[in-house]
Amino acid sequence: MKKFLALMLALVMVFALAACGEAETEETTPATEPAGEETTPAEETTPAAEPVTLNIGYMNNYGSLWGLAAAKEMGYFEEEGITLELTSFDNGPNIIAAMENGSVDIGYIGDGAHKLCVQGNASIIALSHISNGDAVIGGPEVNSIADLKGKTVAYSSGTTSENILVQALATEGMTLSDIEAMDMDASAIVTAMLSGQVDACAIWSPNSAAVLDGMEEAKVIADNVMFADQSIALSSWIAMPESVESNHDVLVRFLRALFKGMDYAANGDNEGGYMEIATWVAGILGTDPNETYKEYTSGDWMTGEEVYNGVADGTVAGYYEFQQELMLANPDSGVTEEVPVENYVAFDLMTEAGEGLYA
Repeated sequence: MKKFLALMLALVMVFALAACGEAETEETTPATEPAGEETTPAEETTPAAEPVTLNIGYMNNYGSLWGLAAAKEMGYFEEEGITLELTSFDNGPNIIAAMENGSVDIGYIGDGAHKLCVQGNASIIALSHISNGDAVIGGPEVNSIADLKGKTVAYSSGTTSENILVQALATEGMTLSDIEAMDMDASAIVTAMLSGQVDACAIWSPNSAAVLDGMEEAKVIADNVMFADQSIALSSWIAMPESVESNHDVLVRFLRALFKGMDYAANGDNEGGYMEIATWVAGILGTDPNETYKEYTSGDWMTGEEVYNGVADGTVAGYYEFQQELMLANPDSGVTEEVPVENYVAFDLMTEAGEGLYA
């Protein structure tokens, strides 16, 4: 009898445990979708942009970084899945050389280095701005362009420094052969000028400010404004010609973010004004924001929308055509044959990047 009761008790416990298991299974099993209700398959979800790291070559001034810094701080590159690795250079030709050896993906150049684009060494992927930060500066014994004759003048070949110097000399019927031209990099130019090793120099912002602030008798004898009716100084973003095709989508993403940064920074209408942009630029350069702020007058800052519309109506092409005409007229430029601007300016990238923003 006792064995019978023990057996019955065991059976009751087994049934109870089974019931509990069924209850737990029913509570944890996901409910099925009601009939007729469609679900979106996971594979139909729009994928995020594939993360990519881009090595960027820039120069140590406001003009090189104004739009890029704004796009970075506002999170526009992050939205495009782009991480930036930034490297500074003294001039545009050095940036192009770094691109050629594969250490830089995208670079910034001033007006002088554009001749290398005409010659096929690099392709322009976006207009940045029109510069007015270049100057010829005279020392104690140089008070005019005419005074440059026979004097020792420091400049940097292949850059905006050479361009502004050649333009200034031409106003007095002179060429580089009429002066003692000393070719050196930007930092060396400042040192040579302040130490009295040269009589004058041709240089760009902010190095021009360093010379003027550091030498009491230094004075500007020529600048971009002087030639505004007969010249144009363009600054651009560039990539290798083969990259324009092979990395087309990535470059469009980069420009889309850059254009948004330019829209924010161009007019100083944002809440922090130009000082906010200067602070962001100074953060990259490791400089005093108050000093960097002085450079905001060194360019005609264009919005991304202005660049996009300028491509559509031919204005941007006209800028580059005029720039090339000036090179062809300058025997020292190295450009001897006319090249269609569409051969080295990627208008399609600027158009595609802007279509998603402004069209």
